[in-house]
Amino acid sequence: MSLAAGHYGGAPMVRTPVGLTARGLGNGALWLAAFLSGFVIEEPAPYELYMALLSVVWLACGLKLRREFGPLIICLMLYVAGGVASIPMAKEMGDAIMYIAVSGFLAITAIFYAAILADDPGRYKVIQNGYTISAVLVATIGIAGYFKLFPGAEYFTLYERARGTFQDPNVFGPFLVLPTVLLIHKLLRESVLRNLLLLVPLAILLLAVFLSFSRGAWGVLLASVLLVYFLALVTEQSPRRRARLVFLGVLGVLAFAALIGAALSIETVSDMFAERAKLVQEYDGARLGRFARYSLGFQLVMEHPLGLGPLEFNKYFPEDEHNVYLKGYTTYGWLGGTVYIFMALWTLCSLVPLLFKSRPWTAFTHCVFAVFTAHLILSVIIDTDHWRHMYMLYGLAWGLIAAEKLGKGRSKGIPFGVGSARS
Repeated sequence: MSLAAGHYGGAPMVRTPVGLTARGLGNGALWLAAFLSGFVIEEPAPYELYMALLSVVWLACGLKLRREFGPLIICLMLYVAGGVASIPMAKEMGDAIMYIAVSGFLAITAIFYAAILADDPGRYKVIQNGYTISAVLVATIGIAGYFKLFPGAEYFTLYERARGTFQDPNVFGPFLVLPTVLLIHKLLRESVLRNLLLLVPLAILLLAVFLSFSRGAWGVLLASVLLVYFLALVTEQSPRRRARLVFLGVLGVLAFAALIGAALSIETVSDMFAERAKLVQEYDGARLGRFARYSLGFQLVMEHPLGLGPLEFNKYFPEDEHNVYLKGYTTYGWLGGTVYIFMALWTLCSLVPLLFKSRPWTAFTHCVFAVFTAHLILSVIIDTDHWRHMYMLYGLAWGLIAAEKLGKGRSKGIPFGVGSARS
């Protein structure tokens, strides 16, 4: 709500400062949720505890579960139901129950973000701001940890790789990609000279992703940036602005190369990069390595309709699945595994038409689509099942989809193209 005039029963109505305060408190609470998503080094993390309370409060205050994002709700319910049915298959019942409980909680967070944006898609600015500030802070901590800039800084590294405030560098790196892409997209849409200060947080995020030495994070960043850049080119109608995009693309590649070159001039960084840059690591191609486990794992679940049980796969093989689609079948049974693939494809296909609509949040939609698509590809080689920001991406995607179905943002009169949807 805001201090704006409206009508009720034919008489003018002025929204009060109380409404303005309530809106401010609500947005502040939402900002804090996005901010806390970057601090999950211990479980339960502050994010989980806070989101549990926030979801209840918002629902009690009238947040609606709309049919426009009903597919997300139904798919997540079936997915979790498959996990519940798989619990009796597990040998460690306590751990299995806790694992599926976390899955259920994360499903609720996805629905929460969908409801928040469906109700008011303009809230994307609050989420974007909180997420970006969190990511820059987390990235700074990860960089400081890698270079041991203060006593005890090595706590924020793992296996000589930056992990920031995450348990694993392979989650830390991908978490930073969405805000990185958002900053890049803003520089593509608006004057670089007027946004020179954005180059500082952008450099911090890029360096942190690099120092995570996560091949998955590198791939997600590259794929997301290329996809966003492609969308910027194909949706820009002005030849002059399209030429500017080409120039910025070349300039961006040179600047990124210079940043990486400076990092590689440090011997320890160069040595780790040479090791991690190998396409196939020893643990990938071994006899029961990552790739072999995919084939054997899918063969095994064909004999177990209810799955193997949560956290049971590594009792059959040396390591976990490292593939969220395989994990869908091993942990959530045939029901959960099939539903997850269906949900991922449904979300992706439903987002595509939004990419070519002129809305105030079109730029945000481009970035969410690019990063979400890259994460779906990454999920083939990494288990993203309990990644908090992955569920956030599902929620943001369906919130935007629902907002479009509800007709919000259609009458803004915004010119289409990369220069539109300024935030």
